[in-house]
Amino acid sequence: MSLSHSIIRRLPVAGLVVAALALASCSQEKAEVKEIIRPVKVVEIAQAHDTRMLSYSGSVRARTESALAFRVNGKITERLVDIGQHVAPGNVLARIDPTDYDLSVKSAQAALDAAERQVETTELARKRAEQLFTKNFAPKSQLEQATLTHDQAVATRDSARSSLDQAKNQVGYTDLKADRDGIVTAVNADVGQVVGSGTPVVTVAVDGEKEVLIAVPEMEIAEFKPGKSVKAGFWSDSALALDGKVREVAGSADPQSRTFAVRVSLPNDPRVLLGMTANIEASAANEKQLVSIPLSALAEKDSQSIVWTVDRGADTVHARPVTVAKFAADGVRVAEGLKPGDIVVAAGTQFMTENLKVKLAGGVAQQSASAEGDDASRLR
Repeated sequence: MSLSHSIIRRLPVAGLVVAALALASCSQEKAEVKEIIRPVKVVEIAQAHDTRMLSYSGSVRARTESALAFRVNGKITERLVDIGQHVAPGNVLARIDPTDYDLSVKSAQAALDAAERQVETTELARKRAEQLFTKNFAPKSQLEQATLTHDQAVATRDSARSSLDQAKNQVGYTDLKADRDGIVTAVNADVGQVVGSGTPVVTVAVDGEKEVLIAVPEMEIAEFKPGKSVKAGFWSDSALALDGKVREVAGSADPQSRTFAVRVSLPNDPRVLLGMTANIEASAANEKQLVSIPLSALAEKDSQSIVWTVDRGADTVHARPVTVAKFAADGVRVAEGLKPGDIVVAAGTQFMTENLKVKLAGGVAQQSASAEGDDASRLR
């Protein structure tokens, strides 16, 4: 075969190779031109809350409760009231056996009678001594002695009269009486029981202002000061809400629970009954602002905790170092590195690279900055 024929036969093959190379080059250029845009799920950091809410439950009670007791010792013979009964001033609540005190009255009365007779006798003797002294039939010393004896008899009579009054008072003390309007909330002794003076027998909640007693832990007690305004809600009626004020804060913690007793005054409302369960809500300032993000948004680069933030204008992602404060059940608390308005990639951080083009998929969830311990997430 001649050289010219060989060249002619090889030309189609060469053309095919050139065409193939040209097509490969075009495909490569198209691949380079086509840019990867990855859809991502993101959260937006919202404005931090300046306050947080504290909530504690307690029971409604009267501002003043009187634990009434007998002023004398004795055996209870009658109990005339029950728990829940309304009483008025002067109502007899209970009685003790007055027999011994009646006898004391009789004895004091007899002593007074004798003392009065003695006063009459010494008065006659003093007058006689005075007449004899006037007529110079008796010395002055005799008159002075008669006068002294009379004065002693008068003092004895006055003492006997006071003893009689005291004995009569003790008879009156055998009746335990209410001194103010109120409701009986407790009965601590019953018929047949021997009680000493001062032993509480009946507790009466005085009518008037009501309050809620709550127990506040020591880490939050600084948020409760006398005069602080709070909100009171009631389990029995969700529509009932009242404005209350902190009236009193205990000066020391309970030795067992390590909580402080706080009394909240309530306005007068007939719907509020003693013993109701109330919920007290108070606002407190956030001392430390933390940003909460999902755990899936946290990544690590060069042993540094980072998140991927989205540039709104360029739709690209960028790594940003953050300082993690703590891990919680609902996410991660970030102390530094994020601010309100930042958009953070919430999932798929392992696929992120610097300046990667992204597309926000499914809208933007909003993750709020909040104080430590608060529930920080809310969707928009």
